Amino acid sequence: MKIFSLSTYFATIMKYKFVTIEGNIGAGKTTLANILSEKLNARLILEEFADNPFLPKFYENPDQYAFPLELFFMAERYKQLKELLHNNDLFQKVTVSDYLFTKCLLFAKVNLPIEEYKLYQKLFDIINPQIVQPEILIYLHSPVTKLQENIKVRNRSYEQNIPDDYLYTLQETYIQYIKQNNIKTLFVDVTHADFINQETHLNMIVEALNQEYTDGQHYITIS
Repeated sequence: MKIFSLSTYFATIMKYKFVTIEGNIGAGKTTLANILSEKLNARLILEEFADNPFLPKFYENPDQYAFPLELFFMAERYKQLKELLHNNDLFQKVTVSDYLFTKCLLFAKVNLPIEEYKLYQKLFDIINPQIVQPEILIYLHSPVTKLQENIKVRNRSYEQNIPDDYLYTLQETYIQYIKQNNIKTLFVDVTHADFINQETHLNMIVEALNQEYTDGQHYITIS
């Protein structure tokens, strides 16, 4: 008799085969993506932000480096995600990603002046239809004070002086986009979540992913 591991079992019964995790800077997207992918025996797609040479420069001089920063991110995200289009295994195995391709447009809306944003949007509109979209979005919501605590703890030098106002603006941009587009979203309050040390917190996400949802937001509070 063939014996399946628990992670293989979860992957087999999962209702959603392509799950994307999003949230503000410091919300814990990558942490949850890593742990969830291990739990589900899922293919993992992590944003390669460290490869962007414009990121530290952007935080020092956003006016000068915002446009090349966002162009680089869009090109790298497209390159990474387009491979899913040619992978016959996409919907035969669970895939967990720690970013949504539309993130390109949301950050560009915040970071770019209007004329540059219009140009960027034209490029985005050409590329976006070629990208496989997730079946469900997990949005991690946390107050800005908690985000700043997480940013300090992970200690990336170029992030240490991010203003609260910038995080508030990103947060509102995400929420507005999700609501306006009626995206099927698990809106998770992670203010008190600890996915590393509290298995019950992770299990709440796994259990939620095994339910059917209509389009729109479905709220989960982890405490």
